[in-house]
Amino acid sequence: MEDFAEQVWQLVLRREADPEAVERLRRGDVSRARLVRELVQSREFERIELLDDGLALAARERARSGRPRELHAPAWSDERAVEIPWCLARYGGERRVLDVGSANAIPAYLEGLQALNAPGLVTVDLAEPADVVADVRNLPFEDGSFDLVLCISTLEHVGRDNAVYGLEAPRDEEGHETALRELRRVLARDGRLLLSVPTGEHEDLGWHLQRAPLEWIDVFERSGFVVFEDELYVHATDGWRSATLLEAEAARYGSGGPGAGAVLLAELRPARVSEKVRLAVRDARLPGEPRRSTLRRAT
Repeated sequence: MEDFAEQVWQLVLRREADPEAVERLRRGDVSRARLVRELVQSREFERIELLDDGLALAARERARSGRPRELHAPAWSDERAVEIPWCLARYGGERRVLDVGSANAIPAYLEGLQALNAPGLVTVDLAEPADVVADVRNLPFEDGSFDLVLCISTLEHVGRDNAVYGLEAPRDEEGHETALRELRRVLARDGRLLLSVPTGEHEDLGWHLQRAPLEWIDVFERSGFVVFEDELYVHATDGWRSATLLEAEAARYGSGGPGAGAVLLAELRPARVSEKVRLAVRDARLPGEPRRSTLRRAT
């Protein structure tokens, strides 16, 4: 019975079996078929299915160089259901890839990260497991070491109270900009930074700082980046959906569940005169294509 339970748990929920459920099976309180049905019908499995679908979407979009927008996720899910496919879909085959802050990431994101098959993938975090244990504000890499950096739901924690993750670090009010400047330093001249951050009303929640959408954009630009593409998502009664600036500005963290009330997803590139000119031309001639931040013009 124990072997059966362990096999089913690993297959359906991808983790070790709950001792209580194993005992129910041993006592005959539940049949093997009933146990399988319960697992498949659980919210935990539903979340696994949702994230798996997101990884499949990201893979399909990468195959055709797509840039998915206006994604959707159910109201019971957190922001990972839109953050993960949005960012991983935009991987462009870069060899030298740095992922920041994945030590405490959910398994689905780690699976998606490995599925990129980037030959030079390096993970960095203050905590283990990570390829390199280091502070994102002081990275042990040479200038221009990476072609792509991924920073999913991590920047907001830099310089804040990380005791919830078992880490101690001094509070740093300039942590966000310091981290971004360091990421710009280790990016190649034509490199890209794909990131996600919670957004809405300005809230200092201790373990992370939530900024308003335009405040985040200002921080990105002050740190030496231009916003090549961005999109806002809000957690509404009908689930996660693409949002206007006004909708996102009113969001509060935890208002609709355990996670963010809104998120900002963005692709940033090191600011250079040529990049600014190219994006200005694209704004003028190709509406609907990726362009410098649309948030300043959103209503």
